[in-house]
Amino acid sequence: MTLLSVPPRTAPATAGAPAPLAPTARLLPALAAVYRAQLARARVARIPLLFVATFQSLGILVMMRGVVDAGQTSAARYVVAGSSVLVVAFVALNLLAQYFGRLRATGGLDHYATLPVPAASVVLGAAAAYASFTLPGTLVTAGAGAVMFGLPLGQLWVLLAVVPLAGAALSGLGAICGLLAPRQELATMLGQLGMSAALLLGVLPVDHLPQPVLWMRGLLPSTYGVEAFARTFEPDPDWAAVLGDLAVCAGVGVVSLAAATWAYRRATRR
Repeated sequence: MTLLSVPPRTAPATAGAPAPLAPTARLLPALAAVYRAQLARARVARIPLLFVATFQSLGILVMMRGVVDAGQTSAARYVVAGSSVLVVAFVALNLLAQYFGRLRATGGLDHYATLPVPAASVVLGAAAAYASFTLPGTLVTAGAGAVMFGLPLGQLWVLLAVVPLAGAALSGLGAICGLLAPRQELATMLGQLGMSAALLLGVLPVDHLPQPVLWMRGLLPSTYGVEAFARTFEPDPDWAAVLGDLAVCAGVGVVSLAAATWAYRRATRR
């Protein structure tokens, strides 16, 4: 009996080769997915801190009310506008710096690096989620401050533009601090220093600041959000100047978020 020999099967040419990766998602769908995920997470973890940011700003208003009289309209505008934008600085700059610093220290960035999403969507999604929580606290602070100092309430709608634009600029700076800081503690310190600068340079009336401090004030992106909002309390607001200040916030926001995206790529490749 003759045994027929069956030739062995040849392995496919692709055997042992790594499986192809999934194509990278487009920017906008990936951004929406990251934003929803961050929003769901921040809803539980960040709402208590939002209350802290709001009460902090309200406390500063009460403190400054003992220093600035309601009749000092020019100074009162900066106190109210600066306290309102401080809510944005606390969340978008301080907390975001701590968040990315913790992600880098604990290896959480490695998880995002394995996802087929653009780096910009991770940075923009996290920044947008954190900034979204600042609007209610900013409105509460601005309304309470306007009543406390006798300022008009009719222009509070400008915060709908001030909050996202100032938030974008400050979120980019916060992400840069968290992603480039070599240690988590340093990222936390940088976020705290940035928020302190927004407090001191934004809330204090400009008439009381020396010239070198005014130069430093001009380097802080939140200053232009404060200026834009403060101008709206005037009897006849200069809307061209308001739009100019908002345009500066938008420009700084684009640059800072682009730099944060570069910092994210650099952190994930180390």
